[in-house]
Amino acid sequence: MDEQANTMLVKQGYDAFAQGDIPRLLSLCDQNLDWEVVDVPGAQFTGKRHGHSEVMDFFRVLNQEENITEFTPREFIAQGGRVIVLGHATATVRATNARYETDWIHVFTVRNGKISSFYELLDSCTAAQAYGQLTRAMPPGMAAQPDAGKPSVH
Repeated sequence: MDEQANTMLVKQGYDAFAQGDIPRLLSLCDQNLDWEVVDVPGAQFTGKRHGHSEVMDFFRVLNQEENITEFTPREFIAQGGRVIVLGHATATVRATNARYETDWIHVFTVRNGKISSFYELLDSCTAAQAYGQLTRAMPPGMAAQPDAGKPSVH
């Protein structure tokens, strides 16, 4: 497939996701799909998955954990078998009722006309805060020390 066809395939996946049609999205993916979302402390949907059943579970857990109110792919960049998508999302964590926004990067690999891998990067610190796993303040003992870690010159 050429870069334009790969981009159209990925766009079909986003359309299926927007309509909540996860079976259709998975039909665009290889059976041995690798799926990874950067780890977010407290978020069970993050991490690595493999194959349709584990990716279906990813979407089930994501829906249990978050109410996504905005999910916007903004730019598609294709080269060879890769499609990079830059976007933005807003979600509320159901357990904490905390809302967070993040820009994200999705990296798709397309082989033989199917999506064979997916990798997502997002602002994991902001998400972890919404999951109640991080606070904005520095932990005790981590206060800024202007000379910490600098060699002493006398």
